[in-house]
Amino acid sequence: MKKETYIIKPRVTEKAIVSTDKNKYVFLVSRNANKDNLAQEVKLTYKVTPLKINIVNTSAREVMRKGRPGRISPFKKAIITLKKGDKIDIA
Repeated sequence: MKKETYIIKPRVTEKAIVSTDKNKYVFLVSRNANKDNLAQEVKLTYKVTPLKINIVNTSAREVMRKGRPGRISPFKKAIITLKKGDKIDIA
């Protein structure tokens, strides 16, 4: 049986890049991810120990793009705080 991966990809936005100066990294995660699962996966994948993990559930929203109605899909993201000196290479 294949192990489920909870981290989908790093979320590369201007705000997320600025937060790396404070040792905070933002990842897009699966809908059934929780703090314990994410902590274990960060330890195994990136070889660093997270101090704190915050999870944000974003709901779907209706938007207007070029005068046409559209929809932004819901997603879940995790903000992972590392201790000083630890780094994750997102490049």
